[in-house]
Amino acid sequence: MKIAIAQINCTVGDLAGNAKKILDATNQAKQLGAELVVTPELALSGYPPKDLLLRSAFCIACQNTLADLANKIHGITLLVGYPHYTENKLFNAASVIQNGGVVATYFKSTLNHSAFYGETHYFNPGTEPCVFELSGIKFGVGICADFWQSDASTHIKYADIKILLVLNASAYQIDKQVKRYQITRQHIHETGVSVVHANLVGGQDERVFDGASFVMNNKGVLTHQLGEFTEALGLVEIQNDMPVSDKLAASQPSIASVYQALCLGVKDYVNKNNFPGALLGLSGGVDSALTLAIAVDALGADRVQTVMMPSQYTADFSLLDAKKLAATLGVKHRECDIQPLFDQFLSCLIDKLQIGSDDGDTSLTQENLQARIRGVLLMALSNQTGSLVLTTGNKSEMAVGYCTLYGDMAGGFAVLKDVSKTMVYQLCHYRNQLNNIIPERIIQRPPSAELRPNQTDQDSLPPYEVLDVIIKAFVEQNLSVAEIIAMNCDEVDVTHVIQLIRKNEYKRHQAPLGIRITECDFGTSWHYPVTSKYQEL
Repeated sequence: MKIAIAQINCTVGDLAGNAKKILDATNQAKQLGAELVVTPELALSGYPPKDLLLRSAFCIACQNTLADLANKIHGITLLVGYPHYTENKLFNAASVIQNGGVVATYFKSTLNHSAFYGETHYFNPGTEPCVFELSGIKFGVGICADFWQSDASTHIKYADIKILLVLNASAYQIDKQVKRYQITRQHIHETGVSVVHANLVGGQDERVFDGASFVMNNKGVLTHQLGEFTEALGLVEIQNDMPVSDKLAASQPSIASVYQALCLGVKDYVNKNNFPGALLGLSGGVDSALTLAIAVDALGADRVQTVMMPSQYTADFSLLDAKKLAATLGVKHRECDIQPLFDQFLSCLIDKLQIGSDDGDTSLTQENLQARIRGVLLMALSNQTGSLVLTTGNKSEMAVGYCTLYGDMAGGFAVLKDVSKTMVYQLCHYRNQLNNIIPERIIQRPPSAELRPNQTDQDSLPPYEVLDVIIKAFVEQNLSVAEIIAMNCDEVDVTHVIQLIRKNEYKRHQAPLGIRITECDFGTSWHYPVTSKYQEL
């Protein structure tokens, strides 16, 4: 027999659209000779539906859509994920559909309680296994955390099944596929059962689902591997109760996966929220250059526009490099000198509000004023065009507060929010390997916000190769101050950086959504209070 894996890109709340995707995949699989189609977790509702699940009308609509879908399924078996509402209880479910009706239903038993998923807030846990037979083969059903987090022998008697079908909505993180392989092989070692993983693909707010669905036989050998970040219908041939090895999608470097995750995150956020396009402030620096490259690769040059807003502190080569990059990528590019606006604001501050001029020095007030003028102009263009403003700040800056509220933080989507500065450079080099678009001077110049004369980031921060090690250790690995110092990090640097991280919590709480690529981003995974007297130092 043949099993089809429907690796599809679903949209939360688009019940009709998701049902059509599932039905189209099922019909295509039937034409290709498949007897069974497996969809991702909650494919019918989209994942994660969050507080939509608290609205009974939404849950009932999911039930009605499932019934309508089931009526159209004939001559093939469909295993579909959806929220199941019954007797005032809600379950994360998967139903087996045959000949126009539901013949079996499984309720997810291991609910992910982390803040990232929050399943225990919405769903009741199931208690019974689901085993069904097709063409003489007994299949077991699991849903995501049932497989990744529970004991292999929790509910299913693996002696009774030959193949475990796992519906997943497993979000992308750097090198996560390696962990998926490891856990699957360990599971197979314990059970002796082949495993078919069907994973969701697509962007949903901060999350990007990478697809990369795969199959391993009962020896732990990878027999099928679908591509990353793309919809696919994978056919799995079963002989003698075992998946037969097929051609595997080519693996790619980790940095390539990160870049594709960022592109898909931008594409789906813009498209699924019906923005006509995107715009951003281009500075001649590396962060805005990378953000622009990602936006163009995600949306196409005709849907992206840029604005260069120089002040008296902007270097001439910044203007030249920004213009060159915009021309190379073929986007609409504007220039707007903000110096007259800056002078007017400064005059008002001094004359009307009696805020001093610092005897000619560039104060923090003046630096932030430049950033906020730019933010106002970008948001005005957004109002005029309907396009989404992409912010260009990275994770390193967000961690230590090297960003301006209502200035460079103004916008609707933070593409690099979970990308460290050192990774920004890696991504630029990767993108230039595909074809050389980012001028080398942008990559090689010392990073600077250009808000005062001869400014560089390292005037007030450790070098980024030092800073990023400390941030990763503290934020992503949750290490203590003592443990970070023991990593041969300078105690003064560690103390300074962690104080900055704590001090700037209030900024992060006001930052736009951004794409998660690490184990701990500053959105879905970071939940520190703004008001707190606790000090580890």
